[in-house]
Amino acid sequence: MNEKSISRSAKSAVPPRKRIMSAARDLFYRLGIRAVGVDAIAEAAATNKMTLYRHFGSKDVLIEAYVQELADEADARWEAIIAAHPDDARAQVKAWLDHVEQVVNCSGERGCALANAAVDLRGPDHPAVHIVDAYKMRKRARLIDLFARAGYENPEVLADEVFLLFEGARLSLQCYGGPEGPGARLMMMLRRLLSDPSRP
Repeated sequence: MNEKSISRSAKSAVPPRKRIMSAARDLFYRLGIRAVGVDAIAEAAATNKMTLYRHFGSKDVLIEAYVQELADEADARWEAIIAAHPDDARAQVKAWLDHVEQVVNCSGERGCALANAAVDLRGPDHPAVHIVDAYKMRKRARLIDLFARAGYENPEVLADEVFLLFEGARLSLQCYGGPEGPGARLMMMLRRLLSDPSRP
């Protein structure tokens, strides 16, 4: 049995829906949502279009499921940070900063998958765009709540500053890459911004 046959055999042990989603996540991220067709996804998932449509109905339904899965994972990471430091908002801030540093240092070559999806799908009123927008609104609201509980003055203004720094840095890292671009200084700026809860 050759390597390709072994690979397909191993894939067949994974449920079809999971294989399809895994293939879609990889292809959507690397190539862009609009550039990837259902034929390519089905082939990468070692299945066929009939099976793909049986589980997802259409490419748009698959895209929506993909974006929802990304948002759910991001929500779960936030909840894990909060749960790890109950009743200690300052420790939650520090843990979130540590998480941001890890995200920035380990981002893939195309940056944030959710942001990429929003850009890829802008124009037509795609339901997945609303999932991204709702996630971003939750993220801002969570930052406001966290900064308020941690005793920062003007938590809404601070949340907007932090949010814009983070989003801008991810785009910068995606465009420039490496340690030379402005996004590489994100953690220094964030830690300085959040060093003093009494800042105006």
